[in-house]
Amino acid sequence: PLRPLTTKLRGGRGATRTTTTTTTTTSAKATTKANAQAVSLTCSPIGSFGFPFSKLRRNFRGVVLSASGEDTEAPAVVDERQDLVNSLDIRVGKILSVKEHEEADSLFIEAIDVGDEDGPRTIVSGLRPYMPASELEGKDCVVLCNLKPRNMRGVKSHGMLLCASDKKGEEDDVVELLSPPEGSPVGERLCFGGFTGDLPDPFGPNKIQKKKIWEKVQPDLKTDAQGGAQFQDLPMVASTGQIKSKSLTNSNIS
Repeated sequence: PLRPLTTKLRGGRGATRTTTTTTTTTSAKATTKANAQAVSLTCSPIGSFGFPFSKLRRNFRGVVLSASGEDTEAPAVVDERQDLVNSLDIRVGKILSVKEHEEADSLFIEAIDVGDEDGPRTIVSGLRPYMPASELEGKDCVVLCNLKPRNMRGVKSHGMLLCASDKKGEEDDVVELLSPPEGSPVGERLCFGGFTGDLPDPFGPNKIQKKKIWEKVQPDLKTDAQGGAQFQDLPMVASTGQIKSKSLTNSNIS
């Protein structure tokens, strides 16, 4: 990068003197500066602003390169729909007993095991016009467990029994229990999409009510063309498979 620079100087009596000096060319200076900047950004873990720029580098696969140069997986994309439905506590249940509500012709009072340590829950449902008690007793079911308790004609209900329904007309309405696959563990929390045993904690009943979570989810909770329960295009699943209605397809769930 160094080269001699020769200049001719005139002396006082017309004599010529030749002086040779050594200098750095402009291009060499630019190259040196560029190299220094490259070294600063790629080799130094801390940039000029005190921020570890090397942690921001990505290779062509989209994998983050750490300061040590090792590949680390990029953060997973969060599906906001998952956040919404994961705030609900929907579980596999088993109906232990059913009796008619003495104060309401349309209501059943069910004792349902949902895996609680303190025993079965009392749940009041409006299924009496659609099926006999004998059709419910002993059946596996699906229960929404983190709603605020409601007083139903003098009986406090601690959840909601989820069913598919086909509203054709007041006398022709068809309602069916949602059923988990055979062998599903009682008390198991259901998922949407793929099954995982590592769901985040559900919201408490007060937060579910305040944020109107059920009101946001329910309109998009339906059965598909095969009777499988889903939220939008996310199937409702237990560890044993998808939750289904016996015969109702493309129907509302509530």
